[in-house]
Amino acid sequence: MKVVSVGSGMMGANVVHGAMSMSNLDSRPSDYYSLSRAEMMNYVPSDARRLIEFGCGYGNFSELATRERQLECWGIEVEPEAAKCAAHKIHKVLCGDAAELLQELPDSYFDCAVFNDILEHMADPYTLLLKVKAKLSPAGVVVASIPNVRYWRNLKRLVFRGEWTYTDKGILDRSHLRFFTKKSIISMFDEAGYSIIRIDGIKPTRSRSFRVANLIALGSLSDAKFCQFACLARPLDSEKKSDG
Repeated sequence: MKVVSVGSGMMGANVVHGAMSMSNLDSRPSDYYSLSRAEMMNYVPSDARRLIEFGCGYGNFSELATRERQLECWGIEVEPEAAKCAAHKIHKVLCGDAAELLQELPDSYFDCAVFNDILEHMADPYTLLLKVKAKLSPAGVVVASIPNVRYWRNLKRLVFRGEWTYTDKGILDRSHLRFFTKKSIISMFDEAGYSIIRIDGIKPTRSRSFRVANLIALGSLSDAKFCQFACLARPLDSEKKSDG
């Protein structure tokens, strides 16, 4: 591993470079890296002190967490230029593939691991979630925002038009390697040994056609209302320890 100083930014941070082999985030449009996702701060526990953000981009979300909550924020980002930008805003940034950089993170250290629109880009998000548990503190949690492939606009195009067209961004982003529904999100966390504390649909459609279709379907399309699902999950092992 090589530590590359990027100057005397806000945190005097470093970029640690590693391999970049398992994800394809570096092919995304440049504006992806600037999203702050401020609404996801509602899922970060109020007593959290140390946060690690996977796919931190330019570091805007972690910068917000640093400013509003005075958190110690680390980031992992595969795109080198984005990582350098983030390093001026947050405490430490590791540049490379998340799965391979896990070994560089301290064990039992982070109170919150954040995956904002990142798990769908990973070749193996299941193993990543499984292994990140070792990096969480005893009360540590995972926060994630995940696109919903059953979102009404996407579902309508598939069912009624037979269209599955990849785009530069959105649910059918051509850099997505995995696709999720609400049920498969729950299953993924369950298989990785987590208990979901909270899962909320966000970015709802206002489509009249959705309301009519869901009414006809007796509410079975309710999950299709939301473009994404925001999740808060805790490792089952930590729940057992707290019960003991």
